[in-house]
Amino acid sequence: MSGDAPRSLDPAKLHAPLARLLRPLVRLLIRSGITFPMLAELLRELYVNVAEYDFALQGKEQTDSRVSLLTGIHRKEVRRLRGAGAPVNAVPATVSQTSRILARWLADPDFTGPDGRPLPLPRTAEPSQASFERLVASVTRDVRPRAVLDEWLDRRLVVLDAEDRAVLAEAAYVPRGGDDQQLYYLGRNLHDHIAAAVANVEAGSPPFLERAVHYDGLTKEMAEQLQQRSRDVAMEALHTLNREAHAASDKAPPGQWRWNFGVYVYSEEVPPPPAAAAPTDTSDKGAKP
Repeated sequence: MSGDAPRSLDPAKLHAPLARLLRPLVRLLIRSGITFPMLAELLRELYVNVAEYDFALQGKEQTDSRVSLLTGIHRKEVRRLRGAGAPVNAVPATVSQTSRILARWLADPDFTGPDGRPLPLPRTAEPSQASFERLVASVTRDVRPRAVLDEWLDRRLVVLDAEDRAVLAEAAYVPRGGDDQQLYYLGRNLHDHIAAAVANVEAGSPPFLERAVHYDGLTKEMAEQLQQRSRDVAMEALHTLNREAHAASDKAPPGQWRWNFGVYVYSEEVPPPPAAAAPTDTSDKGAKP
């Protein structure tokens, strides 16, 4: 990545992309009962926090006056809101534990078959053989494997087959709507996607891959076919990179960097404009930034 200072952008040019970016989030907030005053207070705190920690001048104390100047928030409010500490990127324990166990089951050769798919695991087995007990113990000894299995059965992350083996279910790849795991990844994945896009906009040479393939003017059937095909291709890529990252990180010393590779798919019906002077070809097809 380049060490050049980020470029400043014309605020007026950000209005339209910001409105489009925030619209689905505002819809979620309204449905969840988070009113505008509640969001405004959160944004006020965040503005002060970001200005305090991310825009501090090297070797100089960050003053209330400078934070007020950067944010447009009155110094009295700045003084009240400062000192809360930088946001902590803490992973909830249950999310971290579940993710690490799933990642190993999907990537470790001891728990996958020749085709790379996760093996059905008996509850217990000889120490040299794959089992659910050995899988959990390879990640954490703070919880009993039976407790993990019971929880996963309740959450339908696994099912038991006719031989009483734990089989990873499709639900394991998609957290349940609104649970802690899904809400954690809502914040993490959207943060990383937006952070990558912002870094690319600010940099002279975009440092991150952030691309999409988009086609307009499709039929519903075609959109559904492309969505399913996208899922298949994306899952194959995610499995491949998970195996490679697992193998590499298992042998490497611990470090301070993190890496995130994500894929998203979205489709929606776009109603025609209210009036059109003449039929025109409005299709927009191809790979774009």
